[in-house]
Amino acid sequence: MTSDVWKPDQYDRFAAERRLPFDELVDLCEPLHDGGLIVDLGCGTGTLTAELGGRLGATEVIGIDSSEAMLAKARSLADDRADLRFEAGDLARFGEQRFTPRPSLILSNAALHWVDHHDEVIARWRSTISDGGQLAIQVPTNHDHPAYALANSVAEQHPDWFPDGPPPLPSDTVLAPEHYAQILHGLGAVEQHVALRVFTHELPSTGDVVEWLKSTTLNPIRIALDTLDRQPGSERPDSADETARFDQFCQAYREQLIALEGYREPYLFTFKRILMWARF
Repeated sequence: MTSDVWKPDQYDRFAAERRLPFDELVDLCEPLHDGGLIVDLGCGTGTLTAELGGRLGATEVIGIDSSEAMLAKARSLADDRADLRFEAGDLARFGEQRFTPRPSLILSNAALHWVDHHDEVIARWRSTISDGGQLAIQVPTNHDHPAYALANSVAEQHPDWFPDGPPPLPSDTVLAPEHYAQILHGLGAVEQHVALRVFTHELPSTGDVVEWLKSTTLNPIRIALDTLDRQPGSERPDSADETARFDQFCQAYREQLIALEGYREPYLFTFKRILMWARF
């Protein structure tokens, strides 16, 4: 995924709701009584990453993300802190090269679903963890919610925009919870916790589901339409945030979602996530 597609302000519109699974993931982790390094893979804007040292007793915290837009916001949080820094990197490749010092905890909150081959990726992460260290991951698995299936359906209504078919959405890569338990066991976990958790978010209205997904799940569609709008002969309006076709897509998506789910104020957005923790 291209890094400049991420919109930090759009993502933070639902910051309170997005921090709930992060808090539960951190609560699964054991404190680092002797200090140590925490690496947060897919740290985003860094707001939550900045709390990890104080909450878990780390002497150093490093946040890694592929989005320069997100990192620009994150790095401002580390200006006056010697224990916190943010770096650009690919979470799928983390562990291919030796990482020193070895992390006492690798944490990844709502990021793993953006990459493929989770068994291989988790194995690379585990290979960098210190003896007795921990791995904590939270991954969304909400692909069977009506809003997600509808996103693909709306895209399929525009074959001229997507001649090769709609781009795959990130949830396509997520495995079943029991599969992750098997992965952790195979990697030598001496203790583990894997759970499927349903979070309930009360959004202002049905249409706000689109606003939620615009900053995450719909990014592949945004990329495809942004590329199309930039082709020669395709006019793009002056807009700092959206492309012409992506605006049209979101409008159609919003209308069809309301027709499917009904207009509600508020709207209860149910969101399934897998939370996993292991100690090695």
